Amino acid sequence: MYKACRRGRTRFISKVVRRVTGHKAKNAVLKPIISTRKEGFMKITALVENTTKTDWPVEHGLSLFIETGNHCILFDTGQSTLFAENAKRLGINLEEADICILSHGHYDHGGGLKEFVRINQKASIYMNQNAFGLHYHGKDRYIGLPRQWLRDLELQNRIVYTNGDAVIDDELMLCVPLREKRVLMGSAGLCVKENGNFIPEEFLHEHYLMIHENEKHVLISGCSHQGIINIMDWYQPDVLVGGFHFMKQECNDILIEYGKMLSEYDAEYYTCHCTGVEQYEFLKHYMNRIHYLSEGEMIKI
Repeated sequence: MYKACRRGRTRFISKVVRRVTGHKAKNAVLKPIISTRKEGFMKITALVENTTKTDWPVEHGLSLFIETGNHCILFDTGQSTLFAENAKRLGINLEEADICILSHGHYDHGGGLKEFVRINQKASIYMNQNAFGLHYHGKDRYIGLPRQWLRDLELQNRIVYTNGDAVIDDELMLCVPLREKRVLMGSAGLCVKENGNFIPEEFLHEHYLMIHENEKHVLISGCSHQGIINIMDWYQPDVLVGGFHFMKQECNDILIEYGKMLSEYDAEYYTCHCTGVEQYEFLKHYMNRIHYLSEGEMIKI
């Protein structure tokens, strides 16, 4: 049983891309760090997720610790310090992370960023240049990140801003949404405030991590606000890990159709967070290669 919290076309390897540059235009291409991992497979551990099969506390959010052949990556930080507390429970040393990826600028994915910077003194933090925009749910509820953090991070020279697809090294790449969409998902009431005006979100602050290892393309997505079907259509990974943003979608013919469309791609899915447990259980009847990743669980790829 899950214990859930209550809420308060081209493969990337062949794409023409540029290498990212960080704050003050410093070269941000990393030298590979030789991992101590011996098993020969990638490990992805959920530090924070809406549900758990343990007796640990949970929150509405996502944080993944990813161990590849060359890197230890913290992908998102949840909304509090819980990711760090769970890392200790799992015996994961966050000081060993050499990269932190912020998938987009919402509180439930970047709220623990300040705690990570306190713990880890070395990792570059990759984020889209729009991540610290003024993001709202409707016009009253601010769901972005504390903007005062931005100056502190810039003074520490920790941020690597991205604007478009960005190669980190031969193993890692950050991918941005493309314009052509198979399915139009809308903004779901989310807005960005610009010049005093509330504008429906286009989620320009969202990007995805593509990992190429062991002859596989593994795509990590936070919330897939641009539409999980569109993301699969754009990048067609072998494995996708992340939220589908279906939790407000009724379990009806529309969700059945989405499941059938996702099944068209030759991929394994490990979903979580904003997919919704009810929606996941429903989709299992229409998708053969879908699994749920809860807080405290680890998968090997």
